[in-house]
Amino acid sequence: MSEHAHTSPARTGHHDVVIVGGGLVGASLAIALDRIGADVAMVEATPPGSLPAVFDQRNLSFAEATVNALRALGVIQRLEMPAAPIRRIHVSRNGDFGRVRLDAVDYGREAFGQVVVARDFGQALEARLATLTRLTRYRPARFAGLHDGASDSRTIRVDDGGDGGMVLSARLLVGADGSHSGVRASLGIGADEHDYGQVLFVARVRTSQAPEGNAWERFGDDGPTALLPRGDRHYGVVHGVPREEADAVAALDDAGWLARLQDAFGWRAGRFLESGPRSRYPAVRTCAHATTAARAVLVGNAAQSLHPVGAQGFNLGLRDALTLAELIEGADDPGSAGLLAEYARRRQDDRQRTLAFSDGLARLTANPQRLLRPARSAGLLAAQRLPALQAWLVGGAMGYRGQVPRLCRADAA
Repeated sequence: MSEHAHTSPARTGHHDVVIVGGGLVGASLAIALDRIGADVAMVEATPPGSLPAVFDQRNLSFAEATVNALRALGVIQRLEMPAAPIRRIHVSRNGDFGRVRLDAVDYGREAFGQVVVARDFGQALEARLATLTRLTRYRPARFAGLHDGASDSRTIRVDDGGDGGMVLSARLLVGADGSHSGVRASLGIGADEHDYGQVLFVARVRTSQAPEGNAWERFGDDGPTALLPRGDRHYGVVHGVPREEADAVAALDDAGWLARLQDAFGWRAGRFLESGPRSRYPAVRTCAHATTAARAVLVGNAAQSLHPVGAQGFNLGLRDALTLAELIEGADDPGSAGLLAEYARRRQDDRQRTLAFSDGLARLTANPQRLLRPARSAGLLAAQRLPALQAWLVGGAMGYRGQVPRLCRADAA
């Protein structure tokens, strides 16, 4: 693996694929492409020795398909703190009757997926990236815009802190630079945005009952309160509050914060005893109008960012990356129009269904209208009692929607 810092004398570079963004999806894509022998570069804003801000104390829920792929890519094995299995899922809503309870053993599985702390995952990705022999990393460096180039390549300007910056060309440009993607904007691709009016607080909490593989999703008028099991026998909590109340919630002392969680969630996991530091994030859905352009593709949050309810975001983005890598493997030209058209076709069903599921769940469950309570309750009862509906939910939760990338299957891992 080669590195270029701002002191590098090289002012130009050419690669098969240039990935802008070194976060969860961008780094995973780089590993998948290196695995098939592609000449790949990553443009990363963070310097060597640092992790992108996305690798914080949030808890990532990996579907079974994601776990399979990350094992095949050699990432899961490098986690320092063990991942926590999700063996049972319990879904309910405050004020509605009915609930959904799912147990992995009923589907012949040990677990539906695993939970990993984002920072631990970032360190595992970094450890795996360090073993790659073909990857070139331009860091710290930022995408500065498109540059006129030939029809058989994309040329981009990169600000690496040096005089005049750098110019990179690639047969395929990949935008993996997040919800506010500079690549997306430069390509002229618009995006629809929906603000849910919620702020999500994330923290590590301890309750009087150890998680033991239980994941909980409790909905309310103000948003979700979810508990995910962690490998340290704590829970990772996500608690949604109305935006206008966020400052007041942030100002609560630990006792007040724990009391609020107890009131929102109830007592199914026991008493809330202790909390780590809280972080806050706005709940905003972004959906790009297109995922491809001439010799360019958007993946992960650059293509779509989801409300975290249902924990689908990274899982969907990883399937973007793995589908792209699968198509590039053996292709003569990674940026050909035919390849990108096939990519868009393969991703359409999974993308649309996952976006609709996440958005619909977020809107319906947070709507306080009393007239909706019978319908929501009937939905919960149906999901619990109808095997076909339950199987559909489980399949989606485990990452098996649409045309699943090869690495997501158990035999690939």
